[in-house]
Amino acid sequence: MSDLQSGVAATGTGVRSRPRAVLPALCVTQITSWGIVYYAFPVLNPAITADTGWSAGATTAAFSAALVVSAIAGIYVGRVLDHRGPRLVMTAGSVLGTLGLLVIAAAPNLPAFFAGWFLTGAAMAAIFYQPAFAALTRWWAPDHVRALTIVTLAGGLASTVFSPLTAILADHMSWRATYVVLSGILAVLTVPAHALALKAPWPPAPASPPHVTGGHEQVVRSRAFWMLAVTFTLSAFAMYAVVIGLVPLLIERGYTTTQAAWVLGLGGAGQTLGRTLYATLARRLGVTARTVALIALGAITTAALAVVAGPYALLVAVSVLAGVIRGNLTLLQATAVTDRWGATHYGRLSGLLGAPAHAAAAIAPFAGAVLAGPLGGYPALFALLAILSTTAAVTAFGTRTQQR
Repeated sequence: MSDLQSGVAATGTGVRSRPRAVLPALCVTQITSWGIVYYAFPVLNPAITADTGWSAGATTAAFSAALVVSAIAGIYVGRVLDHRGPRLVMTAGSVLGTLGLLVIAAAPNLPAFFAGWFLTGAAMAAIFYQPAFAALTRWWAPDHVRALTIVTLAGGLASTVFSPLTAILADHMSWRATYVVLSGILAVLTVPAHALALKAPWPPAPASPPHVTGGHEQVVRSRAFWMLAVTFTLSAFAMYAVVIGLVPLLIERGYTTTQAAWVLGLGGAGQTLGRTLYATLARRLGVTARTVALIALGAITTAALAVVAGPYALLVAVSVLAGVIRGNLTLLQATAVTDRWGATHYGRLSGLLGAPAHAAAAIAPFAGAVLAGPLGGYPALFALLAILSTTAAVTAFGTRTQQR
């Protein structure tokens, strides 16, 4: 059967084949999954607390708990991805995410609300970037950076599409009904897309690079792997604490909420721009130098936000630059395993590598808010976060492998 008859397109290498529908399908499902499962919550949370009487801290803790569950579940998901591919994982994740949102919508009390988010957290591990990256890395290598960039650009539109849509729905119905509608959209757009577009045969894992001789166990025990885990964990904590703390920082300095929101929003635009630049950066810098440089630049922008009080245009510029760095860091993490140890055990290694970083990202907003008071305000918090990022840049020097 020819490539056209089987529904796949040749890679040009004569070795691999790429299912035609995968890339557009994952673009749609990443926008939908992130937009509904992640970005709808901050829009609906005020209505949730007003209707139920639950504290904002309690409801946000349930959401953060889902992110921690996702980090832990990602380890198991990575193993399944390596052996069976993304179809079963992502289809089941879409179904589980739909059920989780329905449990959240119907929750009569706070424990049930937490239970719904636990289910949804497990779904996050199966429908967010990790399994999509694993699919593209196996099917698209060695041109996977381009495919990863396209999907992350699409994923960056999730809040742009679904935050306003969620707000419109919430203006016309209760938060519970809004979640029911959103769960239906999630099911309709992602379940069939994952089940049908990802049904192509899962190609055999490529051979490990010559310097990886002991399988994934050797990689996990290596100094470079653990230093990379530390690096990404410190960087993720600092990055997400900065994103959540930016608006309070600017309000503390006398800017209006609207002005602060624009600074944050334009930083998100910078994030999209940054992702378009990563392929060029990857061609010009080696993997270790790239890791050190991006995290160090993140530290510099965080330090700038800590000390620069104005003018407003300068703060906007710093926020956009910080967004460019964040956009590059997303792809840096997506390619960290393949750049060092190849794609043979990508799912397993990326799950293990990402678990502590995702957990750090989950607790960063709470930790930042808690630390801001004792430190004397958000400028001091940002200074501390800049120090953490600098530490991450230093540990990144230890991520060098023996690869020639």
